[in-house]
Amino acid sequence: MQKGRVLKIFLGAGIFLSAGVMVNHITSLTTTMCTEKELAGMSYTLQQFVDTQSAGAASDPEAIVAFPDDPSQNSSAAPGTDPNAPAVSDGAVAAEPTPSATPKPKSEYDKIGISVAADYVNVRKKPNTDSKVLGKLYRGSAATIQDRTGDWVKIRSGQVEGYIKSDYLAIGFSAEKLVDKFGTKIATINTETLKVREAKNTECAVLTLVSGEESFEILREDKEWVKIMVDGDTKGFVSKEYVDISVKFKKAVSIEEEREEARKKAAAAAAAAREEMAQQQSSQPSSNSGSSGNSSGSSGNSGSGSSSNNSGGGSSIKGSAGKSNHSDSSKKPSGGSSGSSNNSSSAIGSGDGSAIASYALQFVGNPYVYGGSSLTHGTDCSGFTQAVFRKFGISLPRTSGSQSGVGKKISVSSARAGDLIFYAKNGRVNHVAICIGGGRVVHASNPTTGITTSNMNYRTPYCARRVIGD
Repeated sequence: MQKGRVLKIFLGAGIFLSAGVMVNHITSLTTTMCTEKELAGMSYTLQQFVDTQSAGAASDPEAIVAFPDDPSQNSSAAPGTDPNAPAVSDGAVAAEPTPSATPKPKSEYDKIGISVAADYVNVRKKPNTDSKVLGKLYRGSAATIQDRTGDWVKIRSGQVEGYIKSDYLAIGFSAEKLVDKFGTKIATINTETLKVREAKNTECAVLTLVSGEESFEILREDKEWVKIMVDGDTKGFVSKEYVDISVKFKKAVSIEEEREEARKKAAAAAAAAREEMAQQQSSQPSSNSGSSGNSSGSSGNSGSGSSSNNSGGGSSIKGSAGKSNHSDSSKKPSGGSSGSSNNSSSAIGSGDGSAIASYALQFVGNPYVYGGSSLTHGTDCSGFTQAVFRKFGISLPRTSGSQSGVGKKISVSSARAGDLIFYAKNGRVNHVAICIGGGRVVHASNPTTGITTSNMNYRTPYCARRVIGD
């Protein structure tokens, strides 16, 4: 009886225990299934987000992928995401945000091309070698790049716009390496008046003054100073603080410009040849009389006859005794005799100042040559004025210093077309120009600019002289 009771107790306990185990198993299974469903849902949401972001990055490889936790972004966290979650890159959890791509360096000459052709490269109307030639881009000349078409680039330079094969151009960083070789650095004065000094300090002598907005070639550039070419032999230093520096290149030449230039040179050469022939013919009678005078004896009277042969020589003619046959030979212009007075208090000729200015302007663009006197092949400042005034029968000495002593002294402010304007270095005249009116001058400036026009006050004028009659 008692054994039967004990058996019932054990059987009931077993059933109870079995029921408990079954309940725990069901609970555990339910919990596990819920947890797996939640994780699967989170995994799907995260993968969907990464796929969306990666698709955007694929269209622009250099784009910066922005995530909700990126502190550099001004956007709030997306709904359903943990704002403290680590950054995600390419679908993987990363410890730190992916660094942004470093921008490629860019040259300031990315849109500039410099010709590296042996001589020149043709600029064509269309991007092929059968197309019409519009102009030429000579070696070292530069152009602005407007577009690219395969191996061709569309450029604009001067008055020429067309196509050039890219092989003939140095572009970007390659162009930068050629700036010092082919470019001319220009200093533009950005103050009202600037002192040009002998050395790179404020204690040295002032050579001259230059005015604002005028531009000058830079010969040398240092940290705080630039050496500029003012004109002729005037070179000096100006403070870098008061100039704006730019680079100037030669430009393309159109076919029309090239033909016009050739026509002008031919016309100028023909005019110079006619003038030379006329001078030779006019001096022939004087040469003959001088020869007969020389053969008649050595008294020195023949000097007056042969003086016309020295119209460009600059020295007075002396007799055999070695004395001058002119009572004022020390003041005689080196340009030779023209029958006009050399008295510095009066005009030495007559003429139309406007006509003189117009004639001088015909030679703008021709070269500067130190010691030269050819209006077409090269001249310096005083050779230029001497040759121009000779055309109007007015004889001038050969140097600017000597020319500053002829004619009538006038104020610079009253100068008009045809007057001479002088400039000085350390108090000595070293440059001369011809006033063309309107506050401007034409002059043989320097080897870079050649014969050109400038503001009369491009540097401070020293004095002005009137060498033509009123």
